[in-house]
Amino acid sequence: MCLAIPALVKLIEDKEAEVEIGGITRRISLWLTPEAKVGDYVLVHTGYAINIVDQEEARETLRLLEEIAELAEEEG
Repeated sequence: MCLAIPALVKLIEDKEAEVEIGGITRRISLWLTPEAKVGDYVLVHTGYAINIVDQEEARETLRLLEEIAELAEEEG
């Protein structure tokens, strides 16, 4: 199974971006989404932004992922 995670674009330099995912900053490629701008949420898969997503949708997805992680921790 593959998973793409929403990340907030903080900085863009050429075809790369610095994004934030849950407080962690990563460098990703924008080759597949050259139209992305600072402040956009992008779906990140294997180091590439594969799509731009709506801010509300991104936040809801991140909330659900956090909830899943918390439940997994409780189950041990």
